[in-house]
Parts: sequence; structure tokens; C-alpha cells
Amino acid sequence: MTDEHGPEFARVVVDAMREIGAVHPGYRGVHAKGTLCAADFTATPQAGALSQAAHFRGPAVRAHVRFSNGAGDPEAPDYEPREGRGMAVKFYPPDQPTTDIVAITLPVFFVRDPAAFLEFVQARVADPETGEVDVSKIGAFLGAHPEAMAAATHVMTAEPPESYLSVAYNSLHAFGFADGDGTLRFGRYRFEPDGGERTISAEAAEARGAHYLREDLATRLEQGPARFTLWVQLAGEDDPVDDPTVAWPDTRERVEMGTLEITGLAFDREQDGDVLVFDPTRVIDGIELSDDAILHFRSHAYAESVKRRSGVDRA
Repeated sequence: MTDEHGPEFARVVVDAMREIGAVHPGYRGVHAKGTLCAADFTATPQAGALSQAAHFRGPAVRAHVRFSNGAGDPEAPDYEPREGRGMAVKFYPPDQPTTDIVAITLPVFFVRDPAAFLEFVQARVADPETGEVDVSKIGAFLGAHPEAMAAATHVMTAEPPESYLSVAYNSLHAFGFADGDGTLRFGRYRFEPDGGERTISAEAAEARGAHYLREDLATRLEQGPARFTLWVQLAGEDDPVDDPTVAWPDTRERVEMGTLEITGLAFDREQDGDVLVFDPTRVIDGIELSDDAILHFRSHAYAESVKRRSGVDRA
């Protein structure tokens, strides 16, 4: 990968993203409102056959899960329908570095390269005179980038989730999974709730209150663990593994990787200056990055965002 969209370009993008809404010191630029949970991940035998990564082989491993809303405002209401919800997972395999999965409720992403992402962000900056987003700019962007229509349509038609625990989350990016014999297969992650997927109307969500997703999460976990199944959808021979705007056919082979059991709210991270970062490029032996330009750029953008909110390098 080239350095054309490295740290300098990331600073430009983060500046543009901060123009979309007010700056909230100490918070993430996007997905600012989140709730951290404790979890355990138990892999299946199929996971170990696909990848030699430590958390896909052997006994259960400890994990953190952060559920979030897409906005950069930590007080944004949970009932906003046109927002992707996030689920980020950090695994702690014994005697190994940590590794992360970052997933979102969107099935695909808006753009396939960082330059187009900057255009997308700039199109969403409100007019300083009216305080409103210029819909003609959004229209012009979609006209120039028809690949963004699939993600945009999902955002415009999605209903709010009943719970963070009742929606599926997609990694968007493809990763290479290497077994012990040198076989490499590319696939995309997907977390599916064991209790099934359920949404509610925008009116019902608003009636539940501005923080209903956070409150529901605490209430449900007090009653017992919640579980997600982690799947990997494997790429077919002609499926692009470097383009997050393209959905692969549902007929592609899926591998059940394991069960993520969320046991309760967590308060052992992001306390007393602790900086917790979920980065999809943080992979370990047995997992490789694809040539997806957006995937590689995310690490630069996260590093810049972390430095601005905490004053330290990526942790």
C-alpha cells in the first residue's frame, strides 16, 4: 500500500469530520456514545481449521465489547434511525497481542478509497449560514459515486434496533485467514444475535427515551449473558476482497467461528486515563489484511483521532 493516504491525509479527514458536528473533547470523533461490556469468546473446531489465530484455537478467551451509535455527539439520542450502530470487539488471547474486530450494522460501506471518503465527509458538512446539510451536495456526491447508493439506501430505510443485542454487525472489510498448512482464504466477519434480529419504529424508539439502547443493555445483562455467533463469509473466486462497497452473494460458504458471550457491563478499561482503541488492522498470526484501501486508511485515521482526544499515540 502507498503512503498517499497516510498520517498527513488522515489529519485532513479528521479535520473535515470534526466540521460535521461540534467538537466534544475527550470523545471519539465518531461512535462517541458507547457502552463497554465484558465477554468471553469460545471458538468452534471449524474456526481452528480455517485460521491458526490463537483466539480461534484452544479454550475460551477474554474479550471486551463496545456497542455504540455512529454520531460524534456523546449525548445524541439513541432513537436516531439514520445511524449505523457499532460493535467493536477486542480479544485477549493468552501470551499473545490483542486483536480486534470492528463491525457495524451497515452491510456495505459508502466508498472504496480514502479520497472518495473525504469527498463524502465534506458533502455532509452543514452550510455555515443555514446550519443544515446541503442536500444538493449529497446528491452530487451520490451521482459521482454510484457505489455509495447501497449503503445510503440502507441508512435511509433502516429502523432503530430494539436493542444493541438484537441486530447483526458486519466487518465490511475482507481478511485473509491462514491455516497451519499455508492455505489462505479471504472472508468477512458477521456477528449474528442468537436471540434473532428485531427493530422497532422510529416513533416507538423515541418513546423509549434518548438513552434507551444503553439502558436496555444494562437491564438485559443483569438478567443473564447475551450471545452472538461469529461467522465468516468466504469469498468466491470472482468476489472482490478489496472493495467494501460490494456485497457478496448470500450463497457463499459461511464458517461458524464461535460464540461471543457478553456477560455484563465492564468498568475495567477507559478509567483514569486508560485509552482503549479498537482497530481492525490490529491482527495476529493466522489473520492477514486484504488490499482494501479503506481498511488500511482506518489505522491512520484512528491514530490521529486518538491523539486528539487523549494526547497519546494509539494504544
